[in-house]
Amino acid sequence: MNIQLGLTPILSLLAGILILVMPRLLNYIVAIYLIVVGLVGLFGMGNMRL
Repeated sequence: MNIQLGLTPILSLLAGILILVMPRLLNYIVAIYLIVVGLVGLFGMGNMRL
């Protein structure tokens, strides 16, 4: 059995848990996520899997 996990679902799950535990982190998590997605879009690393 071969299981492949992308980085985005893992980060989303972690961010969701952190937001539930500490709701004040929401602004920072959203800002960091948007910056990372923007950088990935600019530099064309969208097909890269970790």
